[in-house]
Amino acid sequence: MVKNHLSRLNAPKSWPIKRKGIKFIVRPSAGAHNMRECIPLSLVLKELLKYSRTTKETKSILNQGSILVNGKVKNDHALPVGFMDIISVPSLKKNYRVLYNLKGKFMLQEIDEKEVVRLAKIEGKSLLVKGKVQLNLFDGTNVLLEKNDYKVGDTLVIGMDGKIVKHFKFDIGVNVYIMKGKKVGMQGKLLEVKPHKGKRGANIIVEVAGEKVETAKEYAFVVGDVELKNE
Repeated sequence: MVKNHLSRLNAPKSWPIKRKGIKFIVRPSAGAHNMRECIPLSLVLKELLKYSRTTKETKSILNQGSILVNGKVKNDHALPVGFMDIISVPSLKKNYRVLYNLKGKFMLQEIDEKEVVRLAKIEGKSLLVKGKVQLNLFDGTNVLLEKNDYKVGDTLVIGMDGKIVKHFKFDIGVNVYIMKGKKVGMQGKLLEVKPHKGKRGANIIVEVAGEKVETAKEYAFVVGDVELKNE
C-alpha cells in the first residue's frame, strides 16, 4: 500500500484533487520528473480529461494504446507527467500541453496538430569526446549534437520525432513563462536580469499585463512565440 500509493493529504499542492475522501492516491513511478513537479498519468485521465472514473477504467484505456505522451504510447498509469509534456489521444484527434494555472495547479491546454511540439529548457551543457555536445534538459532528458550556439537558459522546440525545429534564446525582450514560485503561471516580456553576488541566483523583471513582476531567473522558461494558456 505504502509503496504504490500516497496519502492525499501529503500529495503535491500542484495536483488538482480533493484532499478529503479516499485516503490514498496513486504515487508517480520513477521517471523524467521528480514527484513534486509531476502528476501521475492516471490523474490526468481522471481529474483533468475526465476520461475515466476509476483506476481500473484508466488501466483499460491505457492498455488499448489510446494515450500518447510526447509521441509515444504509454500504459503505465503511474507514469509521471510534467510541465510542457504533450498528451495525445489519436482516436479523438485531441492534443494537450501540460501547464500550470495561476494557482500553481496542473492544467491542460488543448492544442492543434501543428502545435504538437515539446518545449524544453536547457539546464546544462557538456562537451564530450569527438566534439559532441550534450544538452541536459529540464525534464531529465538529454540531446547529443555537434558543436552549437545553444546556451543554458535557452529553450528548444522539439518535434515528436525528437528533432529540434526551433530555438528560443534567453534574452531581453523574449516572452517567458514563470514555471515555479509564487508567480507560477504568469507570462510576459523579460525586461531585466538583476545579478546577485554569492550563491544566490539572479532575479528577473517580467512585464505581465502591464505590471512589473520580479522572480528568480531559474523560474523563467522562454516560450518565444508559442501561445500558452493560464487561468
